[in-house]
Amino acid sequence: MSIRTIFFPDPDRSFRGERGLRTSIRTVHLAAMGILLGGHVYGVAPDRLRTALMWTVGSGSAFVALELFCNFHWLFQVRGILTLTKIMLVLSVPLFWDYRIWILLVVVAIGSVGSHLSTKFRHYSILTRDVRSHKKG
Repeated sequence: MSIRTIFFPDPDRSFRGERGLRTSIRTVHLAAMGILLGGHVYGVAPDRLRTALMWTVGSGSAFVALELFCNFHWLFQVRGILTLTKIMLVLSVPLFWDYRIWILLVVVAIGSVGSHLSTKFRHYSILTRDVRSHKKG
């Protein structure tokens, strides 16, 4: 088995229960991010938001791990690039603390718009310059 086959399988790897796992992770991630953003909007002390931050980071990390398990090609698709952009923005919050609400709102907007892009944009690969086929989920 070559390195290429390990990281870029064709077709993507999948497993029984994957769709349910994706839905569960997405639900936890959206709830945690909502609590985190709302806490910042309403001036909740940062130490009280730590749990929401950890759940947001943990569920986001689980999502990235799931995508990379299926195929590393995800990193080169618009959906992966948008996710990496959101991660960089969230990492910028401590540096631009006074703008954290705006930064988090941009993260939510990128997530919302990115999730609802058509397949021809969302699954477009800058590596292969085409739309990769994908499985449902």
